Amino acid sequence: MHCVLFILSLLLLWLKVTIGTDYKCIDKERHALLHFKSCIHQDPKGLLSTWIEATSDCCNWSGITCNNQTGHVTSIVLKDGQLRGEISPSLLNLTYLQNLELWENFFKGTIPKFIGSMNELRYLDLSSNDFTGVIPPELGNLTNLQSLSLENLEGCTLKSLDWLTHLSHLECLYIGGISLAKVNHWVDMILSLRKLSSLTLDGCDLSQVMHPYSYSSFNSSSTSISTLALMNNNLNSSMYHWLFPLTTNKLETLDFSGNKLDWIPKSFGNLCNLASFQCVNNSMAVKFLDFINNFTGCASATLQNFIAESNQFTGSFPDDIQKFPSLDTLYLSDNKLNGSISEKVWQLPKLRFLDVSFNTLNFTTVEDNGKSNISKLDLSKSSLVFLGLSFSNLGHVFPKWVQRLKRLVYLDISNTGISDIIPLEFWNMWHSQLIFLSLSSNNISGKITDLQSNFDGGSIIDLSSNNFYGPIPKVHSYVQILDLSKNRFYGGISFLCEIANSTLLTSLDLSNNSLTGPIPDCLWRFRGLQVLNLGQNYFAGKLPSTFEYLINLEALYLHNNNFSGELPLSLQNCTKLTFLHLGVNKFSGYVPTWIGEKFSGLYAFSLKSNNFFGTIPLEICQLVNLQILDMSMNHLVGTIPSCLNNLTTMIQNGSSPNQNVHYYSQFTYIREYVDHAMIEWQGSEREFSSTLGLVMSIDLSCNNLVGNIPPELTDLHELIVMNLSNNALLGEIPQKIGDMKKLLTLDLSRNNLIGEIPSSMSQMTSLSYLDVSHNNLFGKIPSSTQLQSFAPSSYIGNPGLCGPPLTKYCPDDKDPQVPHHVDQNEGDVQIWFYVGVATGFATGFWIACGALLVSRRGRNAFFHFVDSFKDWVYVKMMVFKRKLQQAHY
Repeated sequence: MHCVLFILSLLLLWLKVTIGTDYKCIDKERHALLHFKSCIHQDPKGLLSTWIEATSDCCNWSGITCNNQTGHVTSIVLKDGQLRGEISPSLLNLTYLQNLELWENFFKGTIPKFIGSMNELRYLDLSSNDFTGVIPPELGNLTNLQSLSLENLEGCTLKSLDWLTHLSHLECLYIGGISLAKVNHWVDMILSLRKLSSLTLDGCDLSQVMHPYSYSSFNSSSTSISTLALMNNNLNSSMYHWLFPLTTNKLETLDFSGNKLDWIPKSFGNLCNLASFQCVNNSMAVKFLDFINNFTGCASATLQNFIAESNQFTGSFPDDIQKFPSLDTLYLSDNKLNGSISEKVWQLPKLRFLDVSFNTLNFTTVEDNGKSNISKLDLSKSSLVFLGLSFSNLGHVFPKWVQRLKRLVYLDISNTGISDIIPLEFWNMWHSQLIFLSLSSNNISGKITDLQSNFDGGSIIDLSSNNFYGPIPKVHSYVQILDLSKNRFYGGISFLCEIANSTLLTSLDLSNNSLTGPIPDCLWRFRGLQVLNLGQNYFAGKLPSTFEYLINLEALYLHNNNFSGELPLSLQNCTKLTFLHLGVNKFSGYVPTWIGEKFSGLYAFSLKSNNFFGTIPLEICQLVNLQILDMSMNHLVGTIPSCLNNLTTMIQNGSSPNQNVHYYSQFTYIREYVDHAMIEWQGSEREFSSTLGLVMSIDLSCNNLVGNIPPELTDLHELIVMNLSNNALLGEIPQKIGDMKKLLTLDLSRNNLIGEIPSSMSQMTSLSYLDVSHNNLFGKIPSSTQLQSFAPSSYIGNPGLCGPPLTKYCPDDKDPQVPHHVDQNEGDVQIWFYVGVATGFATGFWIACGALLVSRRGRNAFFHFVDSFKDWVYVKMMVFKRKLQQAHY
């Protein structure tokens, strides 16, 4: 069916291009339109500027649509143009007109009776004009009418709705600002419209109707109304006795806004398709709990929009809200709610818009723990002090309503999808008040003008992963955690020396910015610092001697900068270090022996891509907790220490999954910092963070190491990455290398290794990346599912190697084992299959086209179907448009 519709769509487009352009506007109809224009006295927006005599084809005039086959005018849409004048009877000459939309203009006089003679009309919209007088009952002659809109015609009156009964095809009826006070039995008239799906009676004085229905209406068949809006009619709860016939299970939208209702019947809970309920600005002096419990029938499962602003709801925000799992929008602003707000509201799986502003809710915490999908939250005029909405969807615009929460001490709107410029006034909203601020992992841009005035003692500031730029301003003297990483800050970091109470600072992350200059020589002030990350910047110079005062430092990141010189002896005082990343700099000298002697707790150590020379000190073997060792891309010489099998953690599984997490407390909260590092992984670099504590890796590649690969390395049974490539290693691959069964990545390429590939490697079933290329290996590659699965490039550059996956066969091979290729005949079959499919599609397509081109009757039937389908779509769009308007009432 989808294929047929697709072909028909293509056919319609082709016919419109090749055939429709031959038809032009009918002269008679063009003159009718020009006469219509002559009755317009003012056109301030130039809607009719293209309606000129010189342009013969009126089908190209703005607001005009013609039939592609006949050239007859079928639609006039002149909306919101502020046109002034009268409607000319020349429109009667448009005998094929189906759509007339003139809303939001200033047409005056009475609504012309002659419109009732335009028999082909299906859509008529005269809303928001200056018409006066009685609505002509001649509109009842428009028996093909599907949508009628007469809203905001306050100068008009209605004496009867009897003429409506003739509009048997009517699906949408919108009447607004026209009094129905003298129209008795109007409910009966509505019930007679069997196809009516959308009804709006806005400001129609329904409360003054003496006899809105006859008793026979209760016995009438079910209506098809899905949208019912009765706003601004001064209705009270007595109206329910005539409302029931209009509310069936087909009802989806119900709007009672601007009335005097104080309760709703429990029968509304049985409206099993109800999706939207609005009752803005009513008296509703009831407990909110009692009110929503009247919806807890099948309607509670379907209700998506509950808009009840400016009422008199009392009581707290109850746990019963969890009975409405489909809620998308909940607006309860300007009521009299008090007490606490239920935490169940944050667990509603589909809730995106919540507004409980201008109540007297006294809750102190809003925290959804990443479960909520809320994209708009308004808590204005509340007593809120704790707002945590991380991982919610707040939308792209910066939520300025946050600045109205004057009592906040905790604000977390991290990872919420914001992509906007931060207002400058944000930085001075909570004078000496905030203890926690996180805007991280958004796309917020702008300058930071002040990080002092908003904050109280022991504060946490996390602005990481955004687009903030400019120099870093002065920071509050009592900051405990400062994370400005992954932004566009530039300049130096002398602000550190101005932090008066620097002993409170436990974590400082300025990585991934464009910061320059040396590290200021005031580190002696930060004795409480546990994490220091300055990586991925443009810092330069030698490390200051004041590192000796960072006795509590656990993690030090200085990678990807331009630091130079030897590592200062003062660094050895940082005996609590567990993570040390000095890679990609210009450090030089021997690798200090004291690293192995002083940093017994070190689990990750990287000197990658520097200018270190000399041998690998044996003291490295004392780092029994080491899990990650990276000395690649230096100028190291000598042999690989055989004592590396003293690295106990790599031998037996003694590592902790939380080894890479640093904890520190703030008041009653425990905060954490997770280490992260780039690891050479399967031929490329990959960043590890939460799983870094599980990685076991040794990378000594790209040096000048010589000698054999120590057999002791095969004792490291927990190792998953080993890279010894690009050295000058000699000898054979250790025979027991197959014992390293957890290895995922093994790179021994570009050395001077000799001998055969050990048969034990066939047991390495976890291996997913192997490179032994460009050595002097020889013999047959051991047979195993794993070793034969690698590309031939893993073995090239070893002239003596043979066997799969290489194409070189070993002497004892009887039959060549050639990788499977597609058989030529099989390929020919596939080619002819696709050719056949394409030919069949083209043949079928042009048969359909030819049939419509040759057969006039078929062509007319086809276009009649298209027109009917277009009408159906239009009506549905009109209903959808009204629902949108009512949803934003």
